[in-house]
Amino acid sequence: MRSVDPMEGYRPARRRSVIRRKEMPLWQELPLLLVVAFCLAVLIRTFLVQAFYIPSGSMQKTLELKDRVLVNKVVYDMRDPLRGEIVVFRGTDNWAPETTEPVSNTFGAKLGRTIGDLVGVSRPGERDFIKRVIGLPGDKVACCDDQGRITVNGVGIDEAYIADGFNSDLSQPPIAGQCTSRKFAEITVPAGQMFVMGDHRLVSQDARCQGPVPIQNVIGRAFVTVWPSDRFKSLDVPPVWKQFAEDHPTAAAGPPVPQPRQDPEVAGNLFPLLLSAALSARSGMSFVTRRRRLRA
Repeated sequence: MRSVDPMEGYRPARRRSVIRRKEMPLWQELPLLLVVAFCLAVLIRTFLVQAFYIPSGSMQKTLELKDRVLVNKVVYDMRDPLRGEIVVFRGTDNWAPETTEPVSNTFGAKLGRTIGDLVGVSRPGERDFIKRVIGLPGDKVACCDDQGRITVNGVGIDEAYIADGFNSDLSQPPIAGQCTSRKFAEITVPAGQMFVMGDHRLVSQDARCQGPVPIQNVIGRAFVTVWPSDRFKSLDVPPVWKQFAEDHPTAAAGPPVPQPRQDPEVAGNLFPLLLSAALSARSGMSFVTRRRRLRA
């Protein structure tokens, strides 16, 4: 009897075909990457973080001319501004626009400004400003006490961040519509608004002469200086304002709000950076901060 070969009739399984994705030529891939980068830039600029260029000295010495700062645009979705924070906002009609350079009105120039505005690299609007929050709704702000300091709810504030020679004139009487004098009558900050001032009081045009600003006009909080590299620093709330909040927890801004375990200050600043980094990693591209000029 013939022995049966166990391998008889066996046919090896057909090798699975390996499908390789055809690589796109550079001339096709590059436009696609540019479109993705543009969309990411628009999303980051619109909802998360935006870079602003400081064009004047109204916030010296905290912010110098030509500094670049990053502005957190989501932190105030979680809480209201705090005294001592540096915020970017749109001024009201009472705020005189800064003098701007003439711009070209050709079609190409207008198209470039439109695209630049989408990604945050164009000129700002005439009423974008950067100042420090001094008073919140209900606060009574005035200047000056017997030491020449501003007062908030009757408490004198030692503003160490104001450099010598950068304060406004104490001897000059107040003039309506001008910020040349350090003195101004007591102002009660209206509901839903904030009282802001520049750190260089000698040149800053701010709420002293142009009035408070609606909190809803805030674009975001400046939280770090990123350029020049030797001026890299975080823009924290000065100790004097932290102490003021601790000593006067029931001041006019309202009763203290229970704080979550995760400090919203840290969470608000880290969230947009982490999310933007994740989006950039997803697309295989590095994040490039966008620049915009401010009316300081």
